[in-house]
Amino acid sequence: MLRKGSELLKGDREVLLDLDYGGEAQTTDSYGSLQNGCFIPPRYFSAAACDEYADGDDDDPMNIHLNTRSTQPIPQLGNYFRDGRTKIDFVLVWEVRSQRKRRGKRRNRGEVTGEEGEAVPTEENSRSERRKAQLAQWREKFVQNLESAGLLMEKEETANEKKTIHFLKLSAPWDLMVYYAEELCLRAPLQAQPNLDLNTSARVLSRLCIPNAMTESVPNRPLDYYTCAFRKSKMNRFLGCDNHETYFTNTQRHRVVYEILAGTVYGKRKRAEVGVDRLLNEGAYTAAFPLHEGPFQLPRYEIRPDELNQRQVLHHYWARWCKWYKYQPLDHIREYFGEKIALYFAWLGFYTAWLLPAAAVGTLVFVSGVMSMGTNTPAKEVCNGSASYLMCPLCNTCKAWNMSEICTMAKLGYLFDHPGTVLFSVFMSFWAVTFLEYWKRKMATLAHHWDCMDFHEEEERPRPEFAAMAPSMEPNPVTGVKEPYFPEKTRLSRMFTGSMVIIMMLCVVMIFLVTVVMCRGIISVMMFHTGSPVLRTEAGTIANISSSIVNLGLILLMGRVYTALAEQLTKWEMHRTQTQYDNAFIFKVFIFQFVNFYSSPFYVAFFKGRFVGYPTNYGTLFGMRNEDCGPGGCLIELAEQLFIIMVGKQLINNIQEFIIPKVKAWRQKRSLAKVLGGKASHEPQRWEEDYQLVECEGLFEEYLEMVLQFGFITIFVAAFPLAPLFALLNNWVEIRLDAHKFVCEYRRPVAERAQNIGVWFNILEALSHLSVIANAFLIAFTSDFLPRLLYQYKFDNELSGYVNFTLAYAPLNYTEYPMCRYKAFRDNNGNYTLFYWELLAVRLGFIIAFEHVVFFVLRAIDWIVPDVPESLELKIKRERYLAKQALAENQEALLVSRVRGAAPATPGTSSPGHDASFGNMS
Repeated sequence: MLRKGSELLKGDREVLLDLDYGGEAQTTDSYGSLQNGCFIPPRYFSAAACDEYADGDDDDPMNIHLNTRSTQPIPQLGNYFRDGRTKIDFVLVWEVRSQRKRRGKRRNRGEVTGEEGEAVPTEENSRSERRKAQLAQWREKFVQNLESAGLLMEKEETANEKKTIHFLKLSAPWDLMVYYAEELCLRAPLQAQPNLDLNTSARVLSRLCIPNAMTESVPNRPLDYYTCAFRKSKMNRFLGCDNHETYFTNTQRHRVVYEILAGTVYGKRKRAEVGVDRLLNEGAYTAAFPLHEGPFQLPRYEIRPDELNQRQVLHHYWARWCKWYKYQPLDHIREYFGEKIALYFAWLGFYTAWLLPAAAVGTLVFVSGVMSMGTNTPAKEVCNGSASYLMCPLCNTCKAWNMSEICTMAKLGYLFDHPGTVLFSVFMSFWAVTFLEYWKRKMATLAHHWDCMDFHEEEERPRPEFAAMAPSMEPNPVTGVKEPYFPEKTRLSRMFTGSMVIIMMLCVVMIFLVTVVMCRGIISVMMFHTGSPVLRTEAGTIANISSSIVNLGLILLMGRVYTALAEQLTKWEMHRTQTQYDNAFIFKVFIFQFVNFYSSPFYVAFFKGRFVGYPTNYGTLFGMRNEDCGPGGCLIELAEQLFIIMVGKQLINNIQEFIIPKVKAWRQKRSLAKVLGGKASHEPQRWEEDYQLVECEGLFEEYLEMVLQFGFITIFVAAFPLAPLFALLNNWVEIRLDAHKFVCEYRRPVAERAQNIGVWFNILEALSHLSVIANAFLIAFTSDFLPRLLYQYKFDNELSGYVNFTLAYAPLNYTEYPMCRYKAFRDNNGNYTLFYWELLAVRLGFIIAFEHVVFFVLRAIDWIVPDVPESLELKIKRERYLAKQALAENQEALLVSRVRGAAPATPGTSSPGHDASFGNMS
């Protein structure tokens, strides 16, 4: 395949590249002359390398002794070679320490030098020198094979006394793009169609004739086409095929060049020494990236919007903070970053939009609780009861207390435990599943709109780390090509061992949870012993808040430790492909983070106060009495924990996302500035500026943060109605932070194709179903909703006497404070009353009814709402029809079918280019 590509491009090379060599020394830093950017053939690499080795410089055989800068000024031509016509599709970067610097270090270490100043290798540095020579040899072989594959190249250097930074610019000519477009099944345009309106709210507001402040006209929106798989033999039937400069988009060019880079051999194939990714891991290259489309800042002079480059459009119309209320330009994001990143922002924007109704309803529920606090009969009884309710001590060394002391907490507890919160939890259960159903429709629409609906991961190559560490080579069952192999039995045993490590780490989380619980108990006792009435009254609240802050710190610390551990475990398990590796890593980290973040809220919601016991028979843990719920109930404590953990985590993450990329970019710029030195007149080139940026870290952390947030707003929403509001505010900030990072602070990532958000959707579905079960148990066992409802049904509709009914008397043998009260449905002997068993039956019946009703409605929604919209199905059929016509071999049959069966084209669905292209077929 590579030889074929080289033969196809022979004609191009004769035009673009001057292969003649007159025997004189070249005066340029590139593989070609400074005047025309020509290529130095590989045969001169060996000669140059031999000269360098003779001089004692064995770091980089490709570091040909050429002048690094021309004396004549070169105009700024953008992302092109020096000829101003050849596009730069990719850049490889490597650094070499200067020979003079190395010799100085050798003298400082007292190393022996030869008569001509050459260093004599010693045992200490011989291994390092051999390693450098090996990397240089790999680079030489890699570049030679890239040239054989047909890529055009041009080299730049930036140097000072200490080191030299080499930039190798790569470009794929037309014939190579055509060949790989067919190999990779790139999509080719058949017929233009109106741009799709991706925003449902815009369509609704337009129908209602309501002005829409969220819409904005973004210049240079990519056109939408009916497409089919690219075929070279049918090229004349594709729109725009006559313009070789613009037919393939920049992201398609990046993808093709990366495909070549990923499959090019640099060593021995039997050792799987293949691909640029492994060269990066080995240290042969320090970076490999496509270039940004120029600067993101707007020029100082006035310019029309349609003259902005793609990066400026994204920054001006998307990444700025003042655009927080505008629709995201998803087509522009996809065109610049590829489908995978565009789908993330599409999902994040869709999720944020759906948070609007959830936040509105949650805020109304909270406000209704504030307004109805005065009508809460149980709170009135607590506040007006004076000394009528003498409560038993809360700890072994505490004293009895009056219930009227907790008047404030009783009123605040009603905010998070009233009938509105129950209805809101039901609403959020329906919201979660409906959101996912409509996201499936949106995802299908975007996948078709972006030509990814039929995309499936091709047979993936082995990961570079897997290839480097695999013990043997075996034929691939699909391709038949020998590739690195790791025994499945050994992998399974390693995965089993890794699962044991995961269980041990989960046990560590449980230990920390117990520590936090004991810390909370100690703080409560300390508050009671201060003697201050205020501290004694608010002891539970102070202990809960302080322990929650400590818990948040432990959560973040353990999250960092475990993520690093999970990465090492996943590498050790030796997964063959990157997809398998990513899925295993995501599963490990999510399981741990789920337990890490949700263990404390689960404890407060479902276990705290369940094993307290009663006077004379209290339950203990390590000698301390088991925790009871605070004066306002467990739901208000759960709300406090959720607020601190959820909001605190969001604030810390946003601060990190804002500061860390800037610090990394500053360090990178400082390093390059040292190399540039005092060249103040030197204007940095595009590849130098992009090298100063931070390497893109992927989307794992972004998805994980949002998925954990989704769990907070669905699983525990009954206790914290304001959770969707805080999530909405955070996501508005998150979208702009992420947009700014990708546009301004990250190197441009290689565009990746995807038709969905992958395994994260399965995790979201699991969380949505778990939320139904969790909310059912939360309402049944943690909330006072059912006890109050049963009391109203049996005794008093106004809840008069409810507080006294829920308090039991201490057993007669409790002599410290006779006749003190505690909250439980027990008789004077500590046995459960009949009301307790009736309430238990009601609770279990409620859980069963709640789950069955909600899951039945969810299945009905799933059945009613199709995954693929009807309008999209028609578009898919239309596209297949056009593709069948365009790729038909029999021209006469095609013309007859067009005359007899083709429907008249609707206005705006065709273009002159389309008519011409089909007219030429006759």
